[in-house]
Amino acid sequence: MGRELPVLVTGATGFVAGHVIAELLRAGHDVRATVRDPARAELGYLRAIAAETDRRFDVVGATLDADDGWAAAVDGVDAVLHVASPAPKSRPRNPQDVIRPAVEGTRRVVGAAAAAGVRRVVLTSSTSAVVGGHDRRDGRVRTEDDWSDVGRCDPYDSSKTLAEREAWRLAEESGLDLVAVCPGLILGPLQRRGTNVSMDVLDQLLSRSVPALPRIGFAIVDVRDVAVAHRLALERPEASGRYILSAESAWLVELARILDAAFRARGYRVPLAQLPSWVIRAGSPLNPSLKLALPLLDQPVLVSSARVQDELGWTTRALPETVVDAGESLVEFGYGRRR
Repeated sequence: MGRELPVLVTGATGFVAGHVIAELLRAGHDVRATVRDPARAELGYLRAIAAETDRRFDVVGATLDADDGWAAAVDGVDAVLHVASPAPKSRPRNPQDVIRPAVEGTRRVVGAAAAAGVRRVVLTSSTSAVVGGHDRRDGRVRTEDDWSDVGRCDPYDSSKTLAEREAWRLAEESGLDLVAVCPGLILGPLQRRGTNVSMDVLDQLLSRSVPALPRIGFAIVDVRDVAVAHRLALERPEASGRYILSAESAWLVELARILDAAFRARGYRVPLAQLPSWVIRAGSPLNPSLKLALPLLDQPVLVSSARVQDELGWTTRALPETVVDAGESLVEFGYGRRR
């Protein structure tokens, strides 16, 4: 295969970006990736894939909170996949601590791509930019036409919504070809040690960090399927607009049951009892952790991925495969706790 221009992927050390880069390399793309500090980035697993596939994999320094490095990062690339975005593991005291870097980082990346005349930008957004701030107990399945209500969102949902809105504004202003993918809760195998907000959900179950489970719902998608969707959005000329990525909606207790069935015989005590919502509401004034759960209680995340399936032929793994593979990787890297 002849050498083509590389694809730039932002945030190479991240959970999603690592899988996206692996997918691109295996599909025959050369990849340039950004990290905060190239000298300290541990990316041996991706360099090994590049060697196996005989593709080029370069790393450059650029961060979402500074202009330095972005013009060089986008120079001579075919397209940009902007995957990096702040995802704090706890609620920030100041919402702008997560909103500002998400929006300003998107402005830097999309602006640099537009100035460089790249062919296409694929933005990693989220269902948090679709369902946030709405009362979802009405049972309505939401689509790409829906947007989160920023005035009622938590900081993370606001950050994803405002960042995607800013990307669309810049794309319209500059004539840039932009595609946004909006995944739900992303689970799946880790490529290296180090968890993230989404995989912490399963780690807490395997570690029995909580004795009982709040009634919280998710739209689940496998990280490997998310990576494929990014590649399809990059490669397919017909790709356009927003694409919701979700395989299945599930309650937290359903994820726990899958893990329990797969790992109980190996000594893992996954909590299965569901905590009544009234208990959480009653205890929330005294417990910050319970207070965080309040906006999510009894709220199913019902979204449709029909558009990406119909237009790009995207398919997904079954939920048990995703959860069990994710659990296996957590165990492999030393997470979870046997009784």
